[in-house]
Amino acid sequence: MSNTNFEFEVLIDDLFDNLKPDDFTLFPTDNKKVLSLVNGFQCGDWWYLKFRNFIFSYLPETALTKRERDSLLNESETRTYRAIENLRLTDKNDCGQASELAEILLYGIMKKYYGTKEHYRVLPVVPKIFYKQNTNANALGADSVHIVIKNEQDFSLWLGESKFYTNIQRSMVDAINSIENLLQLQQLRKENSIIMNLQELDEYLQDNPNLLKEIKDLLDENTSIDNIMPKLHIPILLLHECDITKEATEMTDKYKDDIIEYHKKQAEKYFKRQIRKLSTTVHRYNSIKFHLILFPVPEKKRIVESFIERIKISRSA
Repeated sequence: MSNTNFEFEVLIDDLFDNLKPDDFTLFPTDNKKVLSLVNGFQCGDWWYLKFRNFIFSYLPETALTKRERDSLLNESETRTYRAIENLRLTDKNDCGQASELAEILLYGIMKKYYGTKEHYRVLPVVPKIFYKQNTNANALGADSVHIVIKNEQDFSLWLGESKFYTNIQRSMVDAINSIENLLQLQQLRKENSIIMNLQELDEYLQDNPNLLKEIKDLLDENTSIDNIMPKLHIPILLLHECDITKEATEMTDKYKDDIIEYHKKQAEKYFKRQIRKLSTTVHRYNSIKFHLILFPVPEKKRIVESFIERIKISRSA
């Protein structure tokens, strides 16, 4: 289903079952989906400015609390500057300074794409970048934490993982390792505790106390973690360098067809690895929904440098 209000073009949005080869050893697959997104081109070049603007438009959702955002509701520029102050710009491993960029992109995709696609209400209940800056303990675990409200009585918990490496295969391995750690009992309890101890959820759902109570009852430490698994969704963003995208100069049918085929193959590789590792180590693995999000870029270095330069300019203004 295409979302015409979404900034990026959707090439694949389908169940993995409809994309995978006839491999009956690949099981389970009915709890997995694939989303392939591409940015546009302008004047023969990948549209860097459009991508960067998307990132900065969602920065406040990840780097400020809801109360801070609400207090600056009519001051969008001040909100952005305040959010920029909370970026750490750390540099570690290959992901380094790109980690926060990928987290922001995942937040934007959750809010703009998943939120408007089915008219769901997507609540970013733990602004991770804010807590990375202020409380390291709250920053561990998932890269994004959302409660998705489907209707007045139904909701789901989305714990996201994002990676931005030059090598997509390394992204896959690291993402699977991170998800395995995230889905262990103590880490899930910790994520639930963070949600419960913050005010974000209460402020979002003050108009719906019954649903708020239902969510809190589910996340309570006295509720079996088994009850959470059927409501648990894991979006996995692999923002990755791509030679096809690097060589392209415009959004042609050939470019889109090539990316579709490439992403189908990458999805197969990813889920084969994930099933092999997690199906035997994660309790109730079959009941968790996994959403693989693939987003190709021509060059990581240029994107990260542009991101960092924009932040430095804002901080020095």
